[in-house]
Amino acid sequence: MASQVLVAANRGPLSYALADDGALSARRGGGGLVSGLSAALAEQPDALWICAPLSDADREAVRRDVSEPGVRMLDIDPTVYDDAYNGIANSVLWFTHHHLYDVPREPVFDARFRRQWDSYTEYNRAFARALAQEAAPGARVLVQDYHLALVPGQLRELRPDLRIAHFTHTPWASPDFLGMLPDDVRQQLVWGMLGADVLGFHTGEWARNFVAGAQTDDASGVAEGFWPAAGPSGVRHRRTVEDGRREERPEEPRFTEVTAFPLGVDGDDLRALAHRPEVDAKLAELRAEVGDRRTVVRVDRTELSKNILRGLLAYRELLTVHPEWRGRVVHLASAYPSRQDLKVYREYTAAVAELAAEINAEFGTEGWEPVLVSVKDDFARSLAAYRLADVALVNPVRDGMNLVAKEIPVVSEAGCALVLSTGAGAYEELRDHALTVNPYDVTRTAQALNEALTMPEPERAERTKRLAAAATALPPAAWFRAQLDALGAPDA
Repeated sequence: MASQVLVAANRGPLSYALADDGALSARRGGGGLVSGLSAALAEQPDALWICAPLSDADREAVRRDVSEPGVRMLDIDPTVYDDAYNGIANSVLWFTHHHLYDVPREPVFDARFRRQWDSYTEYNRAFARALAQEAAPGARVLVQDYHLALVPGQLRELRPDLRIAHFTHTPWASPDFLGMLPDDVRQQLVWGMLGADVLGFHTGEWARNFVAGAQTDDASGVAEGFWPAAGPSGVRHRRTVEDGRREERPEEPRFTEVTAFPLGVDGDDLRALAHRPEVDAKLAELRAEVGDRRTVVRVDRTELSKNILRGLLAYRELLTVHPEWRGRVVHLASAYPSRQDLKVYREYTAAVAELAAEINAEFGTEGWEPVLVSVKDDFARSLAAYRLADVALVNPVRDGMNLVAKEIPVVSEAGCALVLSTGAGAYEELRDHALTVNPYDVTRTAQALNEALTMPEPERAERTKRLAAAATALPPAAWFRAQLDALGAPDA
């Protein structure tokens, strides 16, 4: 049966495990986004989630035609997937949108890049074709993230009747960084996104970046961005297409709305998760390690944009400039290894561990370890650290949202002061109630940590209350419904 609501994302709501005897079993994916989307999709009786196989077990399930209701996993060649996911999405688009390039050396767009870009295009086309096959007339389609930036344009060509939204969970590059891409690739990227009726970003800043970078007048067509003081913001555009006689003609002008849907957290769900028995056990372990000391908590993947090294440097400067905190504070730093198949990430992860060890060697005593680093992906421990947090440190150089900044104030038991960098997407919503810092300014970050640790209890409690209210304003299910509503009613 054709679906009226479809979601397309690299990662699906489930994954498969392959037993020694060859039996396949499905298990639900974790994380707030999957939970929120799953809850929202449950309200749609014929909704379909289209995703990629991420493991050998997933690919075996596709080969055997094993499926779960409401989910379609695509048959994608592993080499194509690796080129698209690691070669382009994570090594080019991620670095472009997060402004991570070491510009004297990177980027390099050579023959290998062109091969990988072809795979990225093929990967996106697989999703577009599946969506075109599965969608009912006039269906609403929500495409997720930078992995699938070309899908809206490809799908528009196949099914012009569909109403299409695309949401980007990363920042969007400034025009200067977007301009680093080869001209034809940049044009494909922009025109792919403009196939959507609605483009969503976490913040107004990222939305404005897209509008500014989308303005073009080239062989593909004309695009003009608008960001009015009132009324919808977006891009009016008209492409040049070939008609049946292979003659070029301009298509009818279209308008793509570009707006912000700032994803929040589900407070009730998060608090329930944070008080499960396994979290209580982790909390007891942490309390035994920390004692009656104050805590500075961060939870991140060892992702280059998260700025963990400068956060550690700021903590070291705090202990240097304010020796009164020695022995009285512990930095609980969860730094889970990320993308270890990429050399630069392996080196960054090693540098984090090395710097933490240096701080412990410099300041630690027999009864006090200044930094407690966890490199294991342990969600229960993270939630326990949230509950124990006196100070939350969230200092990315550039981040789409950073839900940790929203989660810790919701869960912290005694209330916490938030040290938040201007590079976090959450900055737009939380800055009035946080101690804000330039992510590159280690000295100011150290000062903010001291201010947070010495903040009077009534002020900290009031800030925590306001942070939690802002953090839960648009939980995942409501965030998803807001994008559906932006595409119009089902019978529109």
